[in-house]
Amino acid sequence: MEDLEEDSLLSFGLAIMIDSGRERKLKRKRRQSFKSLDINGVYEGKMFNLLETREMMLKKGNKRREAAPIGEDGQGLHLIHLLLMSATSLEEMKLDSAIENLRELYKNVSLNGDSVQRVAAYFADGLVARLLTHRSPFHEMIMKEPTPEDEFLSYIELYKVSPYYQFAHFTANQMILEAFEREENDNNNNNNNNNNNNNNALHVVDLDVGYGFQWPSLMQSLSDKATNGNRVSLRITGFGKTLEELEETKARLVGFAKTFRNLCFEFQGILRSKFGLKSIRKRNNETLVVNLVFYLNSLYHFKRISDLLRSTRMLNPSIIVLIEQEGGSSPRTFLSRFIEFLHYYAAMFDTLDDFLPLDSPQRLQIEKNHLGKEIKRLMDFDNDESNSPHFERMETWKGRMEGHGFEGLSLSSKTIIQAKLLLKINSPYCPIQYGGENGGFTAFEREEGNAISLAWQEKCLITASAWQCAGGI
Repeated sequence: MEDLEEDSLLSFGLAIMIDSGRERKLKRKRRQSFKSLDINGVYEGKMFNLLETREMMLKKGNKRREAAPIGEDGQGLHLIHLLLMSATSLEEMKLDSAIENLRELYKNVSLNGDSVQRVAAYFADGLVARLLTHRSPFHEMIMKEPTPEDEFLSYIELYKVSPYYQFAHFTANQMILEAFEREENDNNNNNNNNNNNNNNALHVVDLDVGYGFQWPSLMQSLSDKATNGNRVSLRITGFGKTLEELEETKARLVGFAKTFRNLCFEFQGILRSKFGLKSIRKRNNETLVVNLVFYLNSLYHFKRISDLLRSTRMLNPSIIVLIEQEGGSSPRTFLSRFIEFLHYYAAMFDTLDDFLPLDSPQRLQIEKNHLGKEIKRLMDFDNDESNSPHFERMETWKGRMEGHGFEGLSLSSKTIIQAKLLLKINSPYCPIQYGGENGGFTAFEREEGNAISLAWQEKCLITASAWQCAGGI
C-alpha cells in the first residue's frame, strides 16, 4: 500500500515539470478528483500538500515510534481535539479548517504509536476520503481494500488474541444449543403431537456466515451430546457476499464436520445480493434458528431492517439470536456518528495494547486490514442521514424486535457463566472483571437477564440477546 501511494505522489511531482498546455489538462483532471473545490485550484494545492504529509506519516510509521504517555503531555487529548475539529469542519463545509487540522494530525500520528495515535491515523484517512470523489485515484489509494488473504489472516489474528468474536460466537452457540435441547427433550418425551418435535435435526440460517468461524464449536457441542446410534443432523444455510467466499467456507466446515462420526452435516451457501429469507424452506421436524450476529447494523436503513424482521417472523423460528455492536444514543448527524465510532474503536485499539506489543506484526495486521478497514468504510459514505451507518443501543433493538412481534428470552445461568469463563480463559494478560467494574474486559447481564454485554472498561462493545415469536403467526 505504501509503495502505491509513493508512486502516485511521485507521478504528480513529475507532472508539474512538463509544458503548460499539458499541465492545464492535468490540472483539470486532478481537480475532478476533489469535492467542492474552487475553480482557482486553491484547495487542490492544499489537498496535495495534505496527501504528501500523509505519505511522510506512513514512512515514519514503518519505524517504531515511541509515544509519550497521554497523561504526561496531553498528546492524546490533542489528537482527539484535532479529529473532532476536522470532523466538525467537514460537517460545516469549512474546507480550509478541515484540511489544516488533518495535516496537523498526520504530523502527529503513527501506525506504530500508542493506541490514540494509531486509531487517529485511520480516522484521519476516513475523513480525507470524504473530501475526495470516488473516481479519484487518491480515494482508491486511501480506501484500497486488503487482499482476501490479508483480510482473512487479520480476522484470524483478532480471533486468537481477543475474546471479542469468541464472546459473540460462543454465547450465540450456547443459546442455539439450549433451544435445540428443549425441542429434543420434547422428542424424547414422546410428545408426538408437539409441533416442536425436532427429530434431532437443527437448521441454522446465518445471515452473514462470513468465514464460518462460529460453527465448529457448535458442531463439537452437538457431537459431544450425541451417540453413534443417535446421530444429530446440523444444516447451515449461510448467506455471503461472494460465491468464492461461500465455497471456501463450505469446504472448511464440511472438512471439520467429517471428524465427527455422529454428526450429519449439510451446508448451503446463498448469495445475499440475489436471495433473501423468502427462499428458505423449513423442513418438518427440525429446530429452526435464525442467526443475526453482526448483521442488522450493516443494513443501515430502518426499512431494510424492518423487511428482514418481518421475513424472519414468517419463518417462525424456534429462536432468533441477535448480537450487535453497542452504540450510544441514536446519532442523527455525521458528527454524532463520528464521535460514537471514535469512542468505539478507541476502545478496540486500546484492548490490543494489553494483548500485543507495539512492534507486533500481528497487531499491525489486525489494525490495518480489519479494524482500520472498518473505520474508513464507516467514514466514507454519502450524506444521506437515513442511509448512514451507525451502531444502535440495546434498548433500540429491544423496541424494534418487540414492534415486529418478538419477545425476549431469559438467558440461562449456563450462558452467563460460560461467557464470563470465556473471558477468564482468553484474557491472560489483562485484568478481567465481572459486573461492570472499571478495568479490562467486563461481562454483565442487562434487560433483567434477557441480554449480556461485553465491555472494555466503561465502553460497552457488543450485546447478545435471544428472541422468539410472540403469539401465533
